Amino acid sequence: MHRAINKTRQLAGFLQRFQSTLVVAEHNNDKLTPITLSAITAANKLGGEVSCLVAGTDCAKVVAELSKVLGVNKVLVAQHDAFKGALPEELTPIILATQQQFKFTHICAGASAFGKNLLPRVAAKLDVAPISDIIEIQSPDTFVRTIYAGNALSTVKCNESVKVFTVRGTAFEPAASEGGSATSEDVASSSSAVGVSEWLEQNLSKSDRPELAGAKVVVSGGRGLKSGENFQLLYDLAETMNAAVGASRAAVDAGYVPNDMQVGQTGKIVAPVSVTFPIMNPTIVAINKDPEAPIFLVSDFGLVADLFKVRSLPPPLLSAGSLSLMALHAALSC
Repeated sequence: MHRAINKTRQLAGFLQRFQSTLVVAEHNNDKLTPITLSAITAANKLGGEVSCLVAGTDCAKVVAELSKVLGVNKVLVAQHDAFKGALPEELTPIILATQQQFKFTHICAGASAFGKNLLPRVAAKLDVAPISDIIEIQSPDTFVRTIYAGNALSTVKCNESVKVFTVRGTAFEPAASEGGSATSEDVASSSSAVGVSEWLEQNLSKSDRPELAGAKVVVSGGRGLKSGENFQLLYDLAETMNAAVGASRAAVDAGYVPNDMQVGQTGKIVAPVSVTFPIMNPTIVAINKDPEAPIFLVSDFGLVADLFKVRSLPPPLLSAGSLSLMALHAALSC
């Protein structure tokens, strides 16, 4: 029995030496997006070499940044005007050309809008089935993802020749941004650019608060806030905690806040957690005047009160909320 187990472990270690993973880097030509660091951590769990593809225009800063990331062996650089805006129609051919040249066993990216838009297209071109939003890697061909709105876990065994998957950023620690010494190599980009799409412009709203999907602390409100004006209570609290502000789907559907503030299964994954039923274990502080509210079943700290009558939070709640996630449910459960 012990011999069989040892042989299995030896075989697994032998196979891992032949693994190679391509991480498609998400960036804005100036700075790397944090979710890419989480994808690099996931890639290193597979064993073998990890290469990162940087496709863009004038992205030398991103290449230099990635070269220092711990766990990256090689940075592949493709620069062309067609890659401006990271359009999936233009990035797919360069990924396919890179795959044909290096024969990676795995291709991954963060499960952001960028990754979810790009990798299914790549998988279709490779004629393989992609795996989306993984939260755990059990072996080079076995992955875990959430299903049923995050209420269950699904273990997926992938027998495809190339495993293509996206990584939930909050499920993997970001790779260290210092300590690496990756080499860089240019890959042919002019022959891969097809020019079927053209990037015109991008208009983004600016905020002094942290970006919602990557924030360490999130203050989230629901339908019980009753109006968009009452979200100012959350904005004021967020300022004191350097937190991002989110909202439940009910609050977004009611028109209290724009849909880019929505968190949860149909919005941005922040812990990973939905406002009412998290599947993992962030620190949750809840306020709700209903002592039977479902949020209290999963909260680490709770205060039974009407938010509009609570002028200041007890210090223990503020301290606890600064650890990970604060979900404020006023008046009504979402």
